[in-house]
Amino acid sequence: MADVGEVLMSVLSTIRVPKPGDRVHKDECALSFSSPESEGGLYVCMNSFLGFGSQYVDRHHARTGQRAYLHITRTRKAKDDDNNSGSGHPPKKKPTRLAIGIEGGFDVEQEQYEEDVKVVILPDRQEVTSDDLATMSDVVKERVSLSMAGIMAADSVSHTLQVQQWDGEVRQESRHAADLKQLDNGLKIPPSGWRCEVCDLQENLWMNLTDGKVLCGRRYFDGSGGNNHALLHFQETAYPLAVKLGTITPDGADVYSYDEDDMVLDSKLPEHLAHFGIDMMTMEKTERTMTELEIAVNQRVGEWEVIQESGTTLRPLFGPGLTGMKNLGNSCYLNSVMQVLFTVPDFQSKYVSNIDKIIDEAPSDPSQDFKTQVFGSHCCHIWLFLFCFQGDQIGIAPRMFKALVGRGHPEFSTNRQQDAQEFLLHFINMVERNCRSGPNPSEAFRFLVEERIVCQQSQKAKYTQRVDYIVQLPVPMDQATNTGERELQEAERRREEGDTTAPTVRAQIPFTACMAALSEPEVLTDFWSSAVQAKTTATKTTRFASFPDHLVIQIKKFTFGLDWVPKKLDVSIDVPDTLDLSALCATGQQPGEELLPEVAPPPLMTPDVEVKAPVLDDSTVSQLCEMGFPLEACRKAVYYTGNTGIDAAMNWIMGHMDDPDFSAPLVLPGCSSGAGTTPTESLSEEHLATIVSMGFSRDQATKALRATSNVLDRAVDWIFSHLDDLESMDVSEGGRSAAESEGGREPPPGPRVRDGPGKYELFAFISHMGTSTMCGHYVCHIKKDQQWVIFNDQKVCASEKPPKDLGYLYFYRRVAE
Repeated sequence: MADVGEVLMSVLSTIRVPKPGDRVHKDECALSFSSPESEGGLYVCMNSFLGFGSQYVDRHHARTGQRAYLHITRTRKAKDDDNNSGSGHPPKKKPTRLAIGIEGGFDVEQEQYEEDVKVVILPDRQEVTSDDLATMSDVVKERVSLSMAGIMAADSVSHTLQVQQWDGEVRQESRHAADLKQLDNGLKIPPSGWRCEVCDLQENLWMNLTDGKVLCGRRYFDGSGGNNHALLHFQETAYPLAVKLGTITPDGADVYSYDEDDMVLDSKLPEHLAHFGIDMMTMEKTERTMTELEIAVNQRVGEWEVIQESGTTLRPLFGPGLTGMKNLGNSCYLNSVMQVLFTVPDFQSKYVSNIDKIIDEAPSDPSQDFKTQVFGSHCCHIWLFLFCFQGDQIGIAPRMFKALVGRGHPEFSTNRQQDAQEFLLHFINMVERNCRSGPNPSEAFRFLVEERIVCQQSQKAKYTQRVDYIVQLPVPMDQATNTGERELQEAERRREEGDTTAPTVRAQIPFTACMAALSEPEVLTDFWSSAVQAKTTATKTTRFASFPDHLVIQIKKFTFGLDWVPKKLDVSIDVPDTLDLSALCATGQQPGEELLPEVAPPPLMTPDVEVKAPVLDDSTVSQLCEMGFPLEACRKAVYYTGNTGIDAAMNWIMGHMDDPDFSAPLVLPGCSSGAGTTPTESLSEEHLATIVSMGFSRDQATKALRATSNVLDRAVDWIFSHLDDLESMDVSEGGRSAAESEGGREPPPGPRVRDGPGKYELFAFISHMGTSTMCGHYVCHIKKDQQWVIFNDQKVCASEKPPKDLGYLYFYRRVAE
């Protein structure tokens, strides 16, 4: 073997020192979730600064010819008190901060590591330590030492993109604080004995800092709190800031800005309080702060402990398919969703079975490649050799994966808590965009919904179909089976009176009642019937036009109160282990049933009876546009419903969203041009070139731009949501598809869906703890080999009492007959 000093000299030109702007991946393998804590450590290429696990570094060397790698290994130190690992119990120290990853917050786990760093030369894996470098020539020693120091000192890309902490108590200075105008009304507030000036409540009282009015706060989601009088006062006066009485101490107080809709800081609070005779330095705390109330709610025995199964000692599990995922601040929503998707065979076969092909086709920077990153997550989940420490597994940290799937998204790119259902749909959308060729695993969830609308005056019907991935199941609160019980009534009474010690008694909703609410006809008022050429009443019935291999059901727990304040329904639903949806299968047009004619209402004429332009209600068009619909579609909706109002126009839009010319310009009857005849020359050549550069044909790009009024961003979204239609197009040399050139005699096939019996079995569910999707915590339960397993971030344990009645998302798979 050659002398290591000579080897280093031969590769010295390839060793770089990181510069500002260089992306340094020193915490995670670019092809998997391996890290310096994994067996074998992490190898960071000293030229590209990409990190690779022990099993992939040789492949990278063979592919690129790079030889010098910085080898980083970390070994976790023993904890003084680490006997609670994997038990599922809450932290021993009671949380005192509304935060994660910060001392005093929820689930604080600060690991300590011993780190070892050395240079390794491939292919022989010759090792060079800092002591070895000291004996080498100055030129080698200087270059290699600077590179090593630069890599270790650089901010890791993963940590730069993914903040490791979340602090729910961080507040910003209110924009109203500096120049707040206070009325000289002579009002002085006593140091105690406060009451709401409207309803005489004595708790949850807020003093407006403009006029000194003392009023009660908002009503909470569970019925407790106040009667919204402070909020109503703001709506009447626009006086923005209020302080919560009972929280004032020399250190500060709870200040809320109704205008900014958030808890804020007021740097002039002592001055503002003194205006109404309050000496901040002599005040004592007599009420719980909003933070303390939120912590108390998040610690409710009714959810946090039951869902996490904290009442029993859970047996930790290890092995393939049982790898935990670290919480990156507030990434439990991502962890839970990906753990479930990892168990779906379509995703495993797409991203794991063809491992060699994925790695061989990976770009030079795999950290930016969707397919490679999803492969890495699956690979680690299924094959990762788990390292344990006193019975507790380390788990994998999906930093690079989270940064990629969240890049550019206004919510998923942040460190805030998110809705697991929204993330599931976002990830499925990314899979759709990245599976233009080859198997598409999202087809496992894709199904068709048939909507049947019947005009009640003519009894004629209209059928439409749309694609969906999730069944949203309503919660009919009026169907609760225990609403008449004294226990439930007493608990509700105590909460309404502000008793924070009232026990949690959930409304018990039968699953059959939820399914009945889903399948019952919906009444549509002000429906424009093409049969009677007037507004009338219609009913809409929703059914399955196909049954997917895997069915996702979302329990619609999150809703809005009458005051538009978000709230979460605290319910228990007896979700079954098996499900038969055969009765909800769509039947299509019935024998003897007449369809609503596809005709427009009478043309709208100008006073001189000439067809110049449609006389449209601009306010209705504007309202529809504000909802995000294309301008031309809004104009057509108003025109074809005869200017009969927003409801009728919205019904038209919902019934025509899948029309191929939905966004095409409105063409009046009698005009020479028809829909779809916009010449290609009128489209932006720059937009066409952009879409073509993404791998689509010019004909497909033209179709997308025509369908979206030549708006590039919408055209890109449109083209990815119509892949199946576009792939069926037979493109001719003339630049138009054969179907278009022949007059479109046959409609393009619909989206590719699988179909089969509507019988299913439950294999996973995701549960949420907390008052809204923007806070709290997610865990998932997955059935593996007839054993329920709880995945609570990096803790993976055998489940003793899976709380199937408290879930948020339920995952079923088809039962083979």
